[in-house]
Amino acid sequence: QVQLVESGGGLVQAGGSLRLSCAASIRTFKTYRMGWFRQGPGKEREFVAAISWSGGITNYADSVKGRFTISRDNAKNTVYLQMNNLKPEDTAVYYCGTGTVCPPCDYWGQGTQVTVSS
Repeated sequence: QVQLVESGGGLVQAGGSLRLSCAASIRTFKTYRMGWFRQGPGKEREFVAAISWSGGITNYADSVKGRFTISRDNAKNTVYLQMNNLKPEDTAVYYCGTGTVCPPCDYWGQGTQVTVSS
């Protein structure tokens, strides 16, 4: 059974930073790709960032390039999303996902709320 638990969300002012974490209970975590996605109010879930199993390849949505950084610690079975220079339009529930491809992802966390005030 795969479980993903996100943490680190909260309320921050525009221009501020947050770091999200996603702890995975996957025996073979280091072989899985990991991704971050978000769903804003009244919007569909969208891709934010993804990272290869080794951490050597990362991909970002254009809207977050240069502001967000995805990373992973395979020893801790954890993936991170460092979010800097946050904007009100970054307000969303952030989900981590995983799978052998991801996206599309096979497993999802429950999400963590990020709210950016102007």
